[in-house]
Amino acid sequence: MDSLPKRWQAVLSTPPASTQLVRTTAAIKAELTAGAIIYPADPWRALRLTELDDVKVVILGQDPYHGPDQAQGLAFSVASHCKIPPSLRNIFLEISQDPLLQTDTLKPQPDPDLSRWARQGVLLLNTSLTVRDGQAASHAKLGWQVVTDAIISAVAKRQTPTVFMLWGAHAQAKAEMIKSYSRQHFILAANHPSPLSARRPPVPFLGCGHFGRANEWLEAQDLLAVQWSN
Repeated sequence: MDSLPKRWQAVLSTPPASTQLVRTTAAIKAELTAGAIIYPADPWRALRLTELDDVKVVILGQDPYHGPDQAQGLAFSVASHCKIPPSLRNIFLEISQDPLLQTDTLKPQPDPDLSRWARQGVLLLNTSLTVRDGQAASHAKLGWQVVTDAIISAVAKRQTPTVFMLWGAHAQAKAEMIKSYSRQHFILAANHPSPLSARRPPVPFLGCGHFGRANEWLEAQDLLAVQWSN
């Protein structure tokens, strides 16, 4: 954490985030001492790549990938050499079909490492920042949400208009918190991109048009659009 940008350090050093971090860190250290394998190696990578002042889009995930060599500290992202996970495959499919992004060309095999988005101001934040090997949601009750709520709140409190992409009920539960800080933000809600829900009502992820709509709105705020394609 000491190597994070100063603005993020300030957010995490303020209660209740700072108090919860002490408890969460202690619990993780105890698991590591007992021999647990925990991912990712750098839970703070999203904050490291996207400084608070640079955030213009927030994409909320729920849990890091729990397989070896997958999680890399960015929601939905895996390393370039990894197989594209199903949810990310649907994200790429949606980008390729978005009518507002017709000038973009998505490569047949897009790079699943989304750090290129992070460097453009897209905060790829999971609400839980760690997970045990092979055990999905295993750290969901370690208190990470107190910490990540503080991060989301810090973004929402700013004067900078921001797009929040909330996919699935877990992410959409943050909508009222975001609105409580400012009504100037653009909240886009749809089902989760998982194959289990991507085509289901009430708002299917596939066909939601979020990426093109986000760019259209950013440009209306005199902000640079995001290059979603490779």
